[in-house]
Amino acid sequence: MKLPGVLSRSQHARPGVTGVARVDRRTGDLLRRVSQGDVVILDQLDLDRATADALVRAEVAGVVNASPSISGRFPNLGPEVLVGAGIPLIDGVGQDALRAIKEGSKVRLLDGTVYVGDREVAQGTPQTVESVADQMIEAKAGMSAQLEAFSANTMEFLRRERTMFLDGIGVPQLTTVMKGRQVLVVAPGHEHVADLKALKRYIGEHRPVLIGVESGADALRAAGYKPDVIVGDPNGIATETLRAGAEVVVPAHPDGHAPGLGRIQDLGIGAVTFPASGNAEDLALIIADTHNADLVVTVGFQATLREFLDRGRSGSNPSTFLTRLKVGGKLVDGKAVAALHRSRVSVLAIVLLVMAAMVAIAAAVAVSGVGAAYTDWITETWNSFVVWLKGLFS
Repeated sequence: MKLPGVLSRSQHARPGVTGVARVDRRTGDLLRRVSQGDVVILDQLDLDRATADALVRAEVAGVVNASPSISGRFPNLGPEVLVGAGIPLIDGVGQDALRAIKEGSKVRLLDGTVYVGDREVAQGTPQTVESVADQMIEAKAGMSAQLEAFSANTMEFLRRERTMFLDGIGVPQLTTVMKGRQVLVVAPGHEHVADLKALKRYIGEHRPVLIGVESGADALRAAGYKPDVIVGDPNGIATETLRAGAEVVVPAHPDGHAPGLGRIQDLGIGAVTFPASGNAEDLALIIADTHNADLVVTVGFQATLREFLDRGRSGSNPSTFLTRLKVGGKLVDGKAVAALHRSRVSVLAIVLLVMAAMVAIAAAVAVSGVGAAYTDWITETWNSFVVWLKGLFS
């Protein structure tokens, strides 16, 4: 039996952006379960670039922040990344939105308003490229105050962690030999995949020890490499990567609690803990330095003052600063290594030089009439040159 009054009713698409809501105050837990087309409801004052990059990679439909994404304390990078990628960002909707919007519900974003069905549940400020740029200019004035606070935090951090920094007490001992070798540390930072690809020749020539920091270990495996050491919370690392045979170091809080250690135990993988208040990137550098690496090349690490102050790393800024001082001259950015490792001689010049030599030899043989044996040698040499040329451009 047909019900034309129900089944033939036309459905008109409502304006705005719609998606399934993913709600969590804990940004790390939230990022692990978002997928394409979701609308993310979070609470993060001064949205950092690491979070924004993860949301862009997940191809979320929109982001709603209970707190201001730009507080004005310093020019943080997250909002710029989101709006630049065309992802709607609604700011400052308030804490009630985290309770009013249920996980898995279908929400719609329109002109700074969040709807569940026809019901308005939250109202905030829609951010645009222009509004973010204006706030970034104003936020630069807050950098001096942040630097002053950072100085005080650095002294407090050094007081707590001086034995580890000065004497290496608490740094786990690993079986991977780093003494006298170069170490490549890959973290899931800005453009880390592209930077890792640019180091293909360096890795092939020097065969460095490979340390993957959290999902940076997944990037190494995706690029065809096997990490020697993995540092970070196992909850953010693929099972296949954890089972690839690397030594696993799980950061732990000073009280000994190590988030993600339960997953390691469930997988039946051996791991060691590293109790310290620094972030996983800094702990990876400390491990390489303590194990007497000759050179430490980094990929996906922050490089500018704005990145250094970015909220995603602000809790560990003293650790980051002191770690850079400790590792000192051993530390080299991967971009610099890739640039220096490029051949200084033009490939075209090499090709033309070899071709000219081959032509000269062929002409000499033809004039002298020395026979077919030399002709065969020239043919074999040319074929070898072609194979070498293909390898050069592969």
